[in-house]
Amino acid sequence: MNSNHKEKTPFFQSSLDITKPYALMDLDDTLFQTQRKIDAWDLPTTEPESLVCATVNKQGEPLSMMSQRQAVFFNWLLVSTELIVVTARDRHEIKRVKLPFDSWQVLTHGAVILSAEGYLLSTWQQHMYEQLAPLQDKLNQLSQVFTHYSKNDGSQLVFTPHIDSFHNGSVNEELIIYLAIKHAHKDHQALIELAKKLPTLIRNFDQYFYVHVNANNLAILPHAVHKHHAVQFLLDNHLDSQRPSFGFGDSLADLPFLQLLDWYGMPNHGQLHDNLI
Repeated sequence: MNSNHKEKTPFFQSSLDITKPYALMDLDDTLFQTQRKIDAWDLPTTEPESLVCATVNKQGEPLSMMSQRQAVFFNWLLVSTELIVVTARDRHEIKRVKLPFDSWQVLTHGAVILSAEGYLLSTWQQHMYEQLAPLQDKLNQLSQVFTHYSKNDGSQLVFTPHIDSFHNGSVNEELIIYLAIKHAHKDHQALIELAKKLPTLIRNFDQYFYVHVNANNLAILPHAVHKHHAVQFLLDNHLDSQRPSFGFGDSLADLPFLQLLDWYGMPNHGQLHDNLI
């Protein structure tokens, strides 16, 4: 850098004209968690009178909670940033999150993007249709295998295909996005062992799919479905490149999208924290 340029570089001056940064946030186990995990992680400010309900189950009963610190953090995010949701939850599951969101939502591991008004982003839907349609036979084949497993008397696997509608020209088609498996008794090791066996179920499994295991969640996902891809699309096409961005996530699967941002972090518990080297 030459001396003339150095002389023209101004020093920082504070300004009351605030530009809100983007905050791209994972939800489950980052901003809230179940009581079981609150107990396991021994989180502070989680006395019963301090808890704030963040999600409900299918029966409308409280399921996940925010600690008092998490509630303060979330409120600060709402007021001082443009908060963008980046979550594995699909369009049905996100409705059980009882928190106010008013910007983009990246859902279903990145397969779905909703606008601030709640509309599907059509360009992304068309792109995902083109990626997912050729994989439907293989996803159906895997679905049949796990449906058979889960019906066995001794099976403790709970299998759920995640399906949504995608644009094919002027027609909407229902497509399988990914497959989720839980263990009825939350046997994490059983899911890890199952993940090792998955590549033997169909030919060239690794060419088409990757597997993500976190706590009691095992997901079989096409390579085209990833939070990273959806966040990259938003950054390239819809977000203001002059505005700073930061984010938080708890999972190893969050790290690729977090690394696209200017700054990122994690809670002091969970998978990403536990795998720090």
